[in-house]
Amino acid sequence: MRHEKKKKKKRTWLKVVGIIVLLFILAGGAFAYSVWNSLTKTVDTMHTPIDRTTDKRTKDLALSDQEPFSMLMLGVDERDGDKGRSDTMIVLTVNPQKKSVKMLSIPRDTRTEIVGHGTQDKINHAFAFGGAKMSMDTVENFLDIPIDYYMKINMEGFKDIVDAVGGVTVQNDLDFTSDGIHFAKGTHTLNGKEALAYSRMRHDDPSGDFGRQSRQRAIIEAVIKEGASLSSLTKYDEVFAALGNNIQTNLTFDDMMDIQKNYRDASKSITQSSINGNGTKIDGIYYYIVSDEEREKVQSELKEQLSIK
Repeated sequence: MRHEKKKKKKRTWLKVVGIIVLLFILAGGAFAYSVWNSLTKTVDTMHTPIDRTTDKRTKDLALSDQEPFSMLMLGVDERDGDKGRSDTMIVLTVNPQKKSVKMLSIPRDTRTEIVGHGTQDKINHAFAFGGAKMSMDTVENFLDIPIDYYMKINMEGFKDIVDAVGGVTVQNDLDFTSDGIHFAKGTHTLNGKEALAYSRMRHDDPSGDFGRQSRQRAIIEAVIKEGASLSSLTKYDEVFAALGNNIQTNLTFDDMMDIQKNYRDASKSITQSSINGNGTKIDGIYYYIVSDEEREKVQSELKEQLSIK
C-alpha cells in the first residue's frame, strides 16, 4: 500500500531555471488532493500583482503560445526595521523554441537611472525607493528589454526554506568565517542559519559581490535539488509554508501551469553571465560603472534570446 502510494507521487516539481525559481516547483501529475490544495493556497499567498505597463512589447505576452519571456529575480535582505535592498538581481530570459535559459546577474552597485525616482544611483536602491515595480522599471530601462515578471525572495527568511527541505549540501572553494560560523574549503551540509551566513559573506571574498552571488546561486540550486526529491513530498506542508511566507511574484497559478506545460525543455540549457564594468567612487560613494558599449552588447544578446528587435 505504502509502496503504491509512493509510486503515484511522481517527482513533478518543475525546475525551469537552475537558480532561484523555487516558485516553479509545481505539481504536474498525481499529487494527492491534500498536497494540491496546499499548493494552490501557497501560490495564492505568493501572488502579488503589480500595476505597471511596458512599452517594450507591442502586444500582450501569451505564455500559452510559448512566447519567450523574462523574469527579474530579487533576493532582498529584509531585516527588522529595514525595508531592504535587492542585494541579488538576476534577469532570466526563457526561450522555449531555443530550449534555453539565460541568467544575467546585475551587480548591485551598478550606477544607472532609477526610473520613477529621477536620480542616478545604485541599481539595487530601486527596490528601497519603489519596491518591485521600480526595480522592474529600472532594470527594463537599463537593459532595453521587457521585464514580464518578477519574483522577490526574502533572504532573511530563506533559512526557513532551507530547513524545510532538510538542509542543503554545497561545495565551498573559499576558507572564511561569517556570522561567527567558519566555512572551511570542501563539502558542507548546511542548515538554514548556516546557509544564510554562507550566502551573505562578501567583504572577505576577493571576488566581492560576484562571489556572494555565486554562493547564493549555489544555495538556491541546492534547495531546488532537495525540493525536487521524492522525500521532500512528505514535508510538503512545511515546504509550502516556507515558500508562501518568503516569496512574492506577479505570476498567477495559470501562468505557472502554462510554464510547467510549455517551457520545461528550456531548463535543459542554462547559461549564466554577468555585466563587465569597473568600480569607482563618485562623491565618496562606490559605484560599478558599465560602459555604453558593454551595455549595448548585453542588450543585444538578451533581445536575441527573447526573439525581439
